[in-house]
Amino acid sequence: MISFFLDQASEAGFEEIQPPIVINSDSGYGTGQLPDKEGQMYGIVDSDLYLIPTAEIPITNLYRDVILKEDELPVKNVGYTPCFRREAGSWGSHVRGLNRLHQFDKVEIVQITRPQDSYKALENMCAYVEGLLKKLELPFRKLLLCGGDLGFTSAITYDMEVYSAGQEKWLEVSSVSNFEAYQANRLKLRYKEAGKKTTLLHTLNGSALALPRIVAAILENNQTEKGIIIPEILRNYTGFDIID
Repeated sequence: MISFFLDQASEAGFEEIQPPIVINSDSGYGTGQLPDKEGQMYGIVDSDLYLIPTAEIPITNLYRDVILKEDELPVKNVGYTPCFRREAGSWGSHVRGLNRLHQFDKVEIVQITRPQDSYKALENMCAYVEGLLKKLELPFRKLLLCGGDLGFTSAITYDMEVYSAGQEKWLEVSSVSNFEAYQANRLKLRYKEAGKKTTLLHTLNGSALALPRIVAAILENNQTEKGIIIPEILRNYTGFDIID
């Protein structure tokens, strides 16, 4: 599935980045994880370093203190990394198995755009994630988060959820967010139009996609008397079409 997600991103015009999985506190501050989500991040003892909770952080920080030219926009990057989250305060049967893990693999897409283009980019990113779920033949829904559920860095966030037949509930598999100029202001990420002053850019990111819950949904939604049917789009990657 990782290869499938990366191939799809490449076809959609995203340039693949292989980012580090260890960041310093300045990087966490630049994208808004610090000082807010320390309780969810794994710190490295006796250092100013953390394991990444998402590839959004190192990818977006590649453009810290950068002034981009207008013809370099939009920036579209994709990265696959393991992700590490403490999930502090999470316990109970509803988060067992693949639902919530301290380490998991995820493919992340990041865009950097002019302010006037960011909401169109958000629509395109949502449509892209929806397209992945359709190709995987999974039942899904799209939710617009209310203000109380937003992280303080985000101006708007859509969640994509797939239905898990085995668990009889919806599982979040992607969040797509527009941070407007919040991260760019912290990162001093700007662009310069010809003959004009530098202007802060807008940053966006989304999961495309995280593996554990997608795996769970495929296993639980495709069970037949003969076995678990592999979605057709994945068969060239797996080399088989059913799990007996």
